[in-house]
Amino acid sequence: MMIRILRFNSYLALALALVAAGCNTSKPGKLTEASLRLHLEVNPDGSDRNEAIPVGRQETFRVNVEKRAFLNEFNIERASVVDTMGGYSISVQFDKEGSWLLEQYTAANKGKRMAIAAEFGEMRWLAAPVMNQRIGNGLLIFTPDASREEAEKLVGGLNSFAEKVRKGRR
Repeated sequence: MMIRILRFNSYLALALALVAAGCNTSKPGKLTEASLRLHLEVNPDGSDRNEAIPVGRQETFRVNVEKRAFLNEFNIERASVVDTMGGYSISVQFDKEGSWLLEQYTAANKGKRMAIAAEFGEMRWLAAPVMNQRIGNGLLIFTPDASREEAEKLVGGLNSFAEKVRKGRR
């Protein structure tokens, strides 16, 4: 009886070790997926449908937004970090449905802010640009409150998630 228990425990330990080794397929510290959500600025109405959120880490300002995002990572085709004069930005190309939504919201809400939340290890509000013009081509470019390494980590996670969504749609 004692021999069978020891043999069972050693088999169990071996199986757990193999499963644990097999689950670690990504490189340490490499993010496999990320999320990006766009929220519309609204006037506070006392309901639980909106909230004031802090944007920025060093120069924080508050924006009152709808809790429900109008666009998210499920509509992203691809993302990239692009060099700009004196820095970098994140470029996000949305799919057909995402492009329609982006166009609708930017056309109907000129002068309001679009708060951009991202989760790439931690959830953070990256930017809240003012929507000055209609974005009809589905391409959103914004300067994030993030280091270049964080921006590249986010973009890698968004592209990984977009690929997974594309495979699921086939």
